[in-house]
Amino acid sequence: MIFSGQLLEAFEKFYHNDVVMQELGEEPRVGKDINREYENKFIAMVKDVHGAGIEAMASDEEKGIVMIESWMDLTFQDGNRVKMEQVAVQRWEGDYIVHEKFFHK
Repeated sequence: MIFSGQLLEAFEKFYHNDVVMQELGEEPRVGKDINREYENKFIAMVKDVHGAGIEAMASDEEKGIVMIESWMDLTFQDGNRVKMEQVAVQRWEGDYIVHEKFFHK
């Protein structure tokens, strides 16, 4: 959903109301409302998406852990074009992500 332009729809469908999200080296953001605001600000900074993809994915279904290595080629509103690469580690409870940490430069 994210790579087809439905980032916010995926967020609403799969993230728990009490989700904790964290960028490497930053304080955790707690709760869906705060994280929704963070995602909206990020989307507003993006002018063009030139491509995106998943390089690798692994999961431990017993522990509810999913790890995703992905990339996005973006141009921001200021004209800066960047290829962003990251690994996201997600903890799931049932059908919802309850914790997600992003590892990137």
